Amino acid sequence: MKVGLISDVHGNRVALEAVLEAMAPVEKVLCAGDVVGYNPWPGDCVDELRRRGVPTVMGNHDAAVADEAPFRFNGMARAGVEYAREALTDDQREWLADLPAERLECDGRIKLVHGHPDDPDRYTRYTYPKEFSPRLLEDEDVLVLGHTHVQGVERFAEGIVVNPGSVGQPRDGDPRAGYAVVDLEALTVETHRVEYDVDTVQTAVTEAGLPERIGRRLSRGK
Repeated sequence: MKVGLISDVHGNRVALEAVLEAMAPVEKVLCAGDVVGYNPWPGDCVDELRRRGVPTVMGNHDAAVADEAPFRFNGMARAGVEYAREALTDDQREWLADLPAERLECDGRIKLVHGHPDDPDRYTRYTYPKEFSPRLLEDEDVLVLGHTHVQGVERFAEGIVVNPGSVGQPRDGDPRAGYAVVDLEALTVETHRVEYDVDTVQTAVTEAGLPERIGRRLSRGK
């Protein structure tokens, strides 16, 4: 069984479309959160994942958009959250609000979270100390997380930890959209990158009145 893994779409419809088109046939796709934020198509990205029935967990930007409570973000992130709050329909925001913090998929073999399993807001880097792995991995074979926007895979005796990278705003120096595919029979993970039309996104960011730095950083993957 092959499963597609995505994370941190961040309202980047162009990148999401490129990833879903490039991905080889899989039995299902999972999303490790942050569907919205930063980029100007939050509603389109929500609708696409809903249409495809993609099991998704709540990221910190998803939570901030769904909840009217105050949040702590920098200027770019704040602008993206405020934009998404205005752009989404009530139904779309309710979908975000109903997302769980974690999911078990594929008969419990894959655990899906956004940040650290014990703390969704905690950044968990893709190079993990070996003594830390038992706390990350429990009964599942694969732990999927996002949040850092940095693609990586680590294999432990207990199983595999994978960050598929960010679809909509990579931060590992590679501007191409990131995703991964796990083969549960072979227990292997392949990471992938795909180019997309960054210029179109940058233009849309400007036209939406979002900070232009959101678009500029896409060219650098930072």
